[in-house]
Amino acid sequence: MRVIAGSARSLKLKTLEGLDTRPTTDRIKETLFNIIGPTIYDSIFLDLFSGSGGIGIEALSRGAKEAVFVENNPKAMRCIKDNLKFTRLESRATTMTADVMDALYRLEGEKIFDIIFMDPPYDRELEKKVLEYLSGSDLVYDDTTIIVEASKETDFSYVEDLGFSIIREKIYKTNKHMFIERAGIEEIC
Repeated sequence: MRVIAGSARSLKLKTLEGLDTRPTTDRIKETLFNIIGPTIYDSIFLDLFSGSGGIGIEALSRGAKEAVFVENNPKAMRCIKDNLKFTRLESRATTMTADVMDALYRLEGEKIFDIIFMDPPYDRELEKKVLEYLSGSDLVYDDTTIIVEASKETDFSYVEDLGFSIIREKIYKTNKHMFIERAGIEEIC
């Protein structure tokens, strides 16, 4: 896994051995950032279920003002911190070794995010729990884009009931990215 573009371009990132994390492949990451690229510069980025930190580091490399990494696995967090140091991006990063829901509670009132990316373990409905929380949270505003990486089978039919709209869906071979915003906000992705 490597950084694709920006200040840390081509730097190889560490990943956690085994199946504890599922790093987003370079090809999928490149597609994702081609879609959200214009909104990255000067953004405040939240990377939930960060794994080795590849998505948040890519955002920082491409000009995000700040990124917050939330990961509850201490080994994965050490990997994130090593990757941030190696890419020289740690000064614009905040790391939280915590359960995602606990981290969201602690961030409340501290930050408002432009982009929230989450890649939770598949098929456990963790993304639904996070979206339920965010539906009433001050961590998001009308223009916040929430991106969920999920299995192709994951159902998102409930998002409208939470006050969100799906603005785009990108399907890959085994998974998909769902782009979600508060209802009534239209943006071309």
